Amino acid sequence: MTRTTKQNGTVYLVGAGPGDLGLVTLRAKECIENADVIVYDHLANPEMISWARNDAEIIYAGKE
Repeated sequence: MTRTTKQNGTVYLVGAGPGDLGLVTLRAKECIENADVIVYDHLANPEMISWARNDAEIIYAGKE
């Protein structure tokens, strides 16, 4: 019998605020830069998505 071990992940919710990148916290930017997966909608400033790693999975989850 093979036993598999589950790994727990961490989820961070990062607010896009009013769209001014100058108001994004350093911690929020760090979370985006280190994320394996980013789920976003049309309220997110596109530049925030550009902070993601090249190998991050980017998922659009909103409607326009």
